[in-house]
Amino acid sequence: METVNIHQAKTNLSKLLSRVELGEEIIISNRGVPIAKLVPFRTSSNRLNSLGQDKGRFVVPDDFNAPLPEEILAAFEGGEE
Repeated sequence: METVNIHQAKTNLSKLLSRVELGEEIIISNRGVPIAKLVPFRTSSNRLNSLGQDKGRFVVPDDFNAPLPEEILAAFEGGEE
């Protein structure tokens, strides 16, 4: 993670933002004291990049659409158990 001073940040803001857009984080400091961090802002448009990350972690059971047992149906419908 790179640290730049305020003058460098103002002078090179477009370049720094391009780097941040690619995932890099940059710290802005004032006289050697960190005061801000530039980090990527994730929006819903980046959602497509995350689709499929959990593929294979869950397998839908064969009986997924099977009717519920009578005692569970009765509990949902307010009937006697």
